[in-house]
Amino acid sequence: MKINLTDLAERIEEQNYLQDLETVKYADISKSKAELKELATKMVKETVAAIKHNSLSHVALEVTGQRPVTFILENNIINLPYSNYKKVSNFFEEGKDYPIYVYFETQSEFLNASNFRIDQLATEDEIMQSEDEVTAKLVEAIEEKITQVREYSKPQPAPAKKPAAKKTATKKKTTKTKKK
Repeated sequence: MKINLTDLAERIEEQNYLQDLETVKYADISKSKAELKELATKMVKETVAAIKHNSLSHVALEVTGQRPVTFILENNIINLPYSNYKKVSNFFEEGKDYPIYVYFETQSEFLNASNFRIDQLATEDEIMQSEDEVTAKLVEAIEEKITQVREYSKPQPAPAKKPAAKKTATKKKTTKTKKK
């Protein structure tokens, strides 16, 4: 599937793309790797279905709990989330068709300073030809990001600096003595 900037922007603006949101608790995916694999498989299958229908997709897995995190698969021409679609025109020319890639996004206030990370998960061909390999890669990426979220400690703000003491110029008193 290839898409031009105008078509991409219109589809995203009108939300004319496959959307799905699954919500789970940490406990549900921590108990067994099978549950996480099942969720990742569903995300990949929905993305593949969208590509087969020449459509864009936004498939999300929201993990709730003490440190919530959202994982998203989007197919796009650039590693920018759909929420930033207006910036895409800064990087591409109008009138040309561009290939679609599958991007894996992670959003959490416990991830990093920007609360966001996006990585290319696969090309369109890779996800179409080897869903199982891409699913395994997705499971591994989700596990890695969950560990990162759990271990993250927010940077402490630097202590407020005290204003430096002002130096005041002191005049040295000189006394003149007369010679006798």
